[in-house]
Formats: sequence, C-alpha cells, structure tokens
Amino acid sequence: MTSSPNNCVALFKHKTEDDKSVEAFVEQYGSLSTKRYTYAEIKKITSSFQVKLGQGGFGTVFKGKLLDGRLVVVKLLNSSKASGQEFINEVASIGRTSHVNIVSLFGFCFEYHKRALLYEFMPNGSLEKFAYGHVHQSTNEHIGVHKLYEIGLGIARGLDYLHRGCNTRILHLDIKPHNILLDEDFCPKIADFGLAKLYSRKESIVSMLEARGTIGYIAPEVFNRNFGGVSHKSDVYSYGMLILEMVGGRKNVDENNYARKMTIVGLWCIQTNPKQRPSIDEVIEMLEGNMEALEIPPKPFFSSPPRSPATMFNTSQEVSN
Repeated sequence: MTSSPNNCVALFKHKTEDDKSVEAFVEQYGSLSTKRYTYAEIKKITSSFQVKLGQGGFGTVFKGKLLDGRLVVVKLLNSSKASGQEFINEVASIGRTSHVNIVSLFGFCFEYHKRALLYEFMPNGSLEKFAYGHVHQSTNEHIGVHKLYEIGLGIARGLDYLHRGCNTRILHLDIKPHNILLDEDFCPKIADFGLAKLYSRKESIVSMLEARGTIGYIAPEVFNRNFGGVSHKSDVYSYGMLILEMVGGRKNVDENNYARKMTIVGLWCIQTNPKQRPSIDEVIEMLEGNMEALEIPPKPFFSSPPRSPATMFNTSQEVSN
C-alpha cells in the first residue's frame, strides 16, 4: 500500500504549518547576507550551551564565539512559545538593517523545531539593568544624566532609521529598557524584533489584528483603535515612556538641563492622540535643539508614566501576538 502525498508530508520531520511557513521564508530569503548555521554549529559556537546569559518568554540566551573570535549572543527559541512568525520577524527586519543603533544579526539556525538567532555580543547588557538607579554594574559608578541623554538620543536615531532609513519601514512595537542593549562604550542598540511589523513607505497606518507590546509602554491605539490607527507614532509613545523612566529613576538631578529636556520631550511623546505626538525625527530635533525653544506639552489625559521603574520591571507583562 502506497502512502498518500499528505501522509508523506506528515511523516517527514512531522512538519507543522508553522514549520512550513518558516521553511518557505528561509527559501525565499536565502539570498540574504545573513548566514545560516546548522544546529551542530550552534552547539559548537556556544560550547554546548555552556554560558547562559538569561531567559525570556520566547527563549534562552547563551554566550558564544565564532571561529574568527567574535563574541556573539545566541538566542535559542522555545518552539512551544515562540511562533514561526516571531522568528521570521527577527530575520526579515534585522536582516535588512545596518545602523550603529540597531543590533547586528550575524546569522540564524532553522532545523524545524530547533531555531536560533545569533547577534553581536553587548558587554554592558540591557538598559534595564541599571536604568532605575543608573548604576554601572561592573564599576558600581552612577551614570550621569548626560550619558543617559546620549543613550536616549542614540535610541531615537535608531528608531528614525527604522521608520525612515530603510526601504521597507519597520515598526518595532516593543521599545522598552529590556530591548535596548549597550556596547562597551554604552552606545545603545535596539534589539528584539519579534513583534515588529514591516510595511511599505506608502502606508501610514498599519493593520493589526491583535495588540502587541509590553504593558506600561504600549501606546493606547495599539489596544484600542478608538485612539487612532497604529503607526510609527506608536513607537514614539513607547520611546517617551522609556526616557521618562530613565530620568525619573534619578534621586538627584544635578544636570537638570539634560533631565528637563528629556522630560519635556518624553511628555510630548506620550500624548494620547497620536497626531499630537512628534515623529521620531522631530524628537531628535527637540533633543538636539535649544532648551528655550521647547514648549510644555498638554497633560496626557489617558495614561501616565509607571509608578516607579522598579515596580514596572517587576510587573511588566507581555501582550503576545
């Protein structure tokens, strides 16, 4: 008795619809410069997953080293929680980018349920580690407001590149301290594009069937369309919450000009009506411009910054797609 074609598909590696969608994507984007690694190579790069750096909802992160000596971060995706769409989002979005404030994707692995992503290693970890007290983890030194201002400006430049610098516009939709990584010089790099949306430059509003993002940073229009359509202004809202949190965590604001400027810009960014928020290139102009030229924004009537950064870090929840 011969097997039907459908049975053959089911028997071969037990492919799910999720597997098929990722496989089709990998074949379609096979010409990308992003290198594809085998799972055996991933094990070698990580010395059999010896050094674990952290764990999140969608996977576990390990430290690794390429043959040329470059240190990398390997995100091993949890196949039961991370859908193929998240894997596709990461490769399709970061694979298109090249910017000093966007984390570099060195490669990926796809062997059905074994999926991994390889990024450049960032020695200072995420902004979340010291955003509240602004303490350098290795030297235990406080980070000044001027350095935070530079970090905030770098994040804005990275977002501006995603919104305007790519051939295909990219909405990140999950800007928060945990997804901002810092290199040895504290240059910020936007990471984790698992919830990202790609859309053409002709589109101004993105169609979304469900809310995505992190509570506390997610724009009102993302979970309730009565506030407006989802657009690049949704990332601006999350950015505003992030820089307000960066400034609000300080006990003593000694360099108040930088802190005041970041606060005013942050309040403009979290306006409830997306049309009242600045675009991210306007945010950069405001941050780089004259302090006296900044107008005080109206008070947002719908939402306010987190009660405290410490509380937000402990209670933030994912709104998965």
